[in-house]
Order: sequence, then structure tokens, then C-alpha cells
Amino acid sequence: MLYISLGLFAIGLLAVVAIFGVHFATDAKPGLWLYLLAMCAPLGFLLSLVFALWSGRRSR
Repeated sequence: MLYISLGLFAIGLLAVVAIFGVHFATDAKPGLWLYLLAMCAPLGFLLSLVFALWSGRRSR
């Protein structure tokens, strides 16, 4: 689950960088698919938090 969350977070960050790149390179608006891919960053972050809490040790 950790590798999946890291992959989703990386895809989301690359999409955010691509959104800014399209904005600065051209006058066109970025596509909707880039905005949807950017939502992978918070999803990956949330999934990594769930993994960290789920796999943590219990205190005695």
C-alpha cells in the first residue's frame, strides 16, 4: 500500500507541475485530465497516512 500511495502522490505532483508548465508555456488552459490527475496527490498523501497508522505498533 505504501508504494501505491507514493506512486499516486508522485503522479499528482507531476500533474501540478504540468499544469503550471502549460500555463507558462502557452496561452491555452490545461486540460481537465490534468486537474483530475492532480487530485492524486492528496489521495496518495491520505493513503500513506492510513498506511502509517495501520502498520504502526501498538503500545503496551
